[in-house]
Amino acid sequence: MSPMHMHLGERIRLTLFGTSHGPRVGALLNGVPAGIEIDSDAIELAMASRRPGGRYASKRREPDVVEFRTGVADGKTTGEEIEISIANKDARTRDYSFLPAHPRPGHQDMVMHKRTNGDADLRGGGSSSARLTAALVASAALLSPLLNKLNVVCEAHVGAIGQIEAKEMNQCPPRWGNEASKEMRCRDPVAALAMVETVEQHRMQRNSIGSRVDLQISGLPLGLGEPWFDGLEPALARAMIAIPAARGVTFGRGFGVVKMTGLEHNDPWGGTAENPILTGEKPDGVIAGLATGSPIHVSVAFKPPSSIAAKQNTLNLEKNTIEPLVVGGRHDPVLGPRAVAVVESMAKLVLCDLALRGGFLDD
Repeated sequence: MSPMHMHLGERIRLTLFGTSHGPRVGALLNGVPAGIEIDSDAIELAMASRRPGGRYASKRREPDVVEFRTGVADGKTTGEEIEISIANKDARTRDYSFLPAHPRPGHQDMVMHKRTNGDADLRGGGSSSARLTAALVASAALLSPLLNKLNVVCEAHVGAIGQIEAKEMNQCPPRWGNEASKEMRCRDPVAALAMVETVEQHRMQRNSIGSRVDLQISGLPLGLGEPWFDGLEPALARAMIAIPAARGVTFGRGFGVVKMTGLEHNDPWGGTAENPILTGEKPDGVIAGLATGSPIHVSVAFKPPSSIAAKQNTLNLEKNTIEPLVVGGRHDPVLGPRAVAVVESMAKLVLCDLALRGGFLDD
């Protein structure tokens, strides 16, 4: 059986490793320029934003201490390969004693078990687990100074949970306006209260609910990106859909364009020859794979978490019969709040790679 690969990027190449219940998770980063200062406080803050917590998240408690095993010396990157390591301290293996005999619905258990001829570590989602997003967030936090040079800002929040829709970020307070906003990672304090209620309803019913994360990228210089397959939108879409449980990615006006005419959708150029600016209510941030200078709006849809406490009838491989399965353990009833930091981090990783490829950053 050929090995599986978990790579992202070209100039900056990220490779994930580890499993949810193994000793650690981490990432290898190749192509990172030398001289980036390690901001430990910024990295710790980024890790805290991804970490599960609150009433409506998994009760798994991981300190997420980021260790740079190679590629960093005297507080700066050296230009060599960087190995990021994050220890797993709160794995609870007994919660997965039913594996591999009774694969969970909606999870990787069955497909990974068959793909590896039964050799995979399936506990907690194994190598497909969202636990590995800790390494993504740490990698993006390390690279953030590169984007700071370009004055690029990536901001995300939970735009929807179930039927509850939040206002767009530019119509909301700059950060979390109340405790519900903080827990739901939603900047709309009114919508956040309704989100708390709907998440609690589904949790009490031993069920889960879907969600959506909205991202805004501002400050990108005109022309950053590549044409065709490595354009801003294709590159961002590939990265976002790779986040565990992501089920859809849209840009700008999304599927709303189906009902629009060309006159309604086209954004005329204004400004000057030296500083062209797209006009219109919400102009596209990308055309033909290249940044227009307007903000880029991205939405990522996440399915309801598959591990739920309700009884589900599914195949038992040992007995070759359909039998009830109740998944115990510690699981999120909704994924959006935890995914906010991951969506922001994925965007930063892609943008750093494209900015270096396009010559917008010095090596």
